[in-house]
Amino acid sequence: MSVSGVSGGIFRRLLDFLYPPVCPFCGKISREGICAGCRKKIVYVKEPRCMRCGKPLRDETLEYCRDCASHNSFITRGYGLWLHREPVSGAVYRFKYRNKRNFGRIFAAELAEHYAGQIRAWEIEEIVPIPLHLSRKRKRGFNQSEVVAKELSVLLGIPCRTDILFRIRKTLPQKHLDRTGRAGNLCGAFGVSRGWQACENVLLIDDIYTTGATVGRAAKMLKKAGAQNVYFLTISIGQGI
Repeated sequence: MSVSGVSGGIFRRLLDFLYPPVCPFCGKISREGICAGCRKKIVYVKEPRCMRCGKPLRDETLEYCRDCASHNSFITRGYGLWLHREPVSGAVYRFKYRNKRNFGRIFAAELAEHYAGQIRAWEIEEIVPIPLHLSRKRKRGFNQSEVVAKELSVLLGIPCRTDILFRIRKTLPQKHLDRTGRAGNLCGAFGVSRGWQACENVLLIDDIYTTGATVGRAAKMLKKAGAQNVYFLTISIGQGI
């Protein structure tokens, strides 16, 4: 291990001592990250689920959710970790808007624990977070997807690239729009660096997956730039139909 790696580990242990980790769902001190009580409440996404976006399906005879069945996508495949309902939805909100960026380490560790094998099977070469527009990142102070992507990069030893995909047009928050509005809102929103030497398999990281408009548009741009397959992982995901 490099000197910087050793010093980084010492620094983290010191931070954990001074500021003990808290459960992102209830706020209680928990050395394990997620406390035992909250782990019983959160819902991990399991089969049956959509063969493209990984949304959980109520009908096990279906292969795709309504969104994926109704249109083509530039996404090869993806998964969400937890179903987007309380206490997960509240934790994600606090992570994004209450400056709880320390939650990113816990979320990334959970993603690595559950999907490291899948990531290896996908032969991922680079991890790319969904970017925020510069003005929004400046206002918020950080990009929550970037925090998770960087932590996941460290855990899996796969490069995290924040110099590839950019938000070049400021858009409205997706949560305020319907399915059609979400798609139109993202037209021309992303750009890819001309200097990027496209790799074959890319993993996008975002916080929430709902209709797939955001990761779908980002995947389109990465594929236009030369990527062969674009996969994604998110902290939470909505229920499929």
